[in-house]
Amino acid sequence: MYLKKINIQNFKNIARASIEFSPALNCISGDNGEGKTNLLDAIFYLSMTKSYFRQSEQYTRTIGEKTMVLSGEYIAGDGTESLVAVMLDGEEKQVRLNKKNYTKFSDHIGQYPIVMISPSDTSLINESAEARRRFMNMMLSQTDREYMRALQSYNKLLLYRNRLFKEDNVNADLLDTITIKMAPFATYIYEKRKALCEGLQELAAEYYRRLSDGKEAISLGYQSDLQKATLEELMARNLERDRILKFTGSGPQRDDIIFKMNDCPIKSCGSQGQQKTFVLAVKLAQFVMMRRHYGFAPILLLDDVFDKLDSGRVEFLLKTVASEDFGQIFVTDCNKVRLKSIVAGMDVDSRMFTVKNGVFAADN
Repeated sequence: MYLKKINIQNFKNIARASIEFSPALNCISGDNGEGKTNLLDAIFYLSMTKSYFRQSEQYTRTIGEKTMVLSGEYIAGDGTESLVAVMLDGEEKQVRLNKKNYTKFSDHIGQYPIVMISPSDTSLINESAEARRRFMNMMLSQTDREYMRALQSYNKLLLYRNRLFKEDNVNADLLDTITIKMAPFATYIYEKRKALCEGLQELAAEYYRRLSDGKEAISLGYQSDLQKATLEELMARNLERDRILKFTGSGPQRDDIIFKMNDCPIKSCGSQGQQKTFVLAVKLAQFVMMRRHYGFAPILLLDDVFDKLDSGRVEFLLKTVASEDFGQIFVTDCNKVRLKSIVAGMDVDSRMFTVKNGVFAADN
């Protein structure tokens, strides 16, 4: 499966663009702020119905414009063509597949699997647990539709439970009923996240070993309240605390992933290069797990990945992404000469683009 063509209108600094891509390798060069990342984010948006970056919808539109439109032509492995379109008009958003509107945007997630690797991914290491839960949710929502339903249902009930704690007289029977309804969703979320982290640990450790030439060893551990007790037991045990604090203080909403390098938290012990290599290893592991699930390669977006990587790690990355197991790839870099040398060393179909002020031109 690959993206044959994208049409963009009023997406961030891209006022209008119509670009046809290679089914294999696509390289985009240009200075910082010209629109390289915005193009990749537009491609991501078509798959996930939202920006890769945590920002309000209003910031996805070109400044001063009310309407934003994205459309993409996809080709499946059997040659079937499909058209995905996203339209944002004021506060109203529509997502269409072959000119038919989705009733729920979540039904679109996973139809066109995608993995993005960006400099902002260091948030997985340096920001709060929310960033790591978002990572798990983003991956699992593409590979498991039931997971998304469980997460949405759990969060709705959690919001209701927290709202009850704001009332003067909390109904104990109602709290028990809500907990009983939340429990199966919490268990499903816990089991899926646990399995995900176990799979990521094995693959990411191997990728990091090869990227670092065995200089360091990494580990990735899942941390959850549900490792200690069931949700019903946790809620009963912490009920008085929750009443005092007026919110639910235990459950999957507190889950985290613990990243370590040589048994030390990589946030504290890792250099910028080591942290970037760590994230790269985790994202490559994500890619492999998704490829195994779908039976074909997700679209891979590599945004400015060569910065802070030495030549050996860059060489390994290129050999990895150029293998036959990888599908359509988009790579951005400020250094056009470096991109051209990359393409010259890879025996794959490719297209090169240059962007300036949101305007894209094909170099070949």
